[in-house]
Amino acid sequence: MNTIKIKSMFYSLLVSAAAFTLLANCSGNKKDDNHAGHEEGAVKDSAEYASGPTAAAEASEPQVQVDASFQNQLASVFISYVELKDAFVASDVSNVKDEAKKTGEALAKVDMKLVSGAAHNDWMNYLSPIQSALKEIQSSSDIETQRKAFSNLSDNLYKSIKAFGLGGKEAFYEFCPMAFNNEGAYWLSDQAQIKNPYFGDKMLTCGSVKEKLK
Repeated sequence: MNTIKIKSMFYSLLVSAAAFTLLANCSGNKKDDNHAGHEEGAVKDSAEYASGPTAAAEASEPQVQVDASFQNQLASVFISYVELKDAFVASDVSNVKDEAKKTGEALAKVDMKLVSGAAHNDWMNYLSPIQSALKEIQSSSDIETQRKAFSNLSDNLYKSIKAFGLGGKEAFYEFCPMAFNNEGAYWLSDQAQIKNPYFGDKMLTCGSVKEKLK
């Protein structure tokens, strides 16, 4: 009986040890998986909120071939737009209004007769919201309202530049994921260095380059 009891106790100990080892391994794997998930999330968050240029070195070509004069006129709008963007960086409501007016004046000089067919239709689709956004910026004295309109302006000017080009002049399409309560917003710049128009000096370098156009 004693021998049987000893054997029984021995087997019980072996089974308990095996069960303990299995449980420990499962717990360890779960911890490692959670840690890996945490690290992956941290990397994702870091990438999402990273500052600085990340776009490809080569600028993308225009989608549509148009008259060079039209590209040059669009480039003049872009140059004025950059001044407007800088006014937002400075959070200067009065200067924002002035630069929006100048951008509208440059826009009025773009000759829509230089594009025809589908390209003409596309330009008209972009033109209307650009005009509306500029008018809204000029009519408001609230910087956040102006910035919201600037976001709409940027989206449609980007579509225009991507479609028709700037005759070789480079534009950088940039993004801040934290703008408008983390909805995110884009803007255009003539340089890769980030100067955020949605936060100004509060978060001047928040954002990254998403695309390069010419």
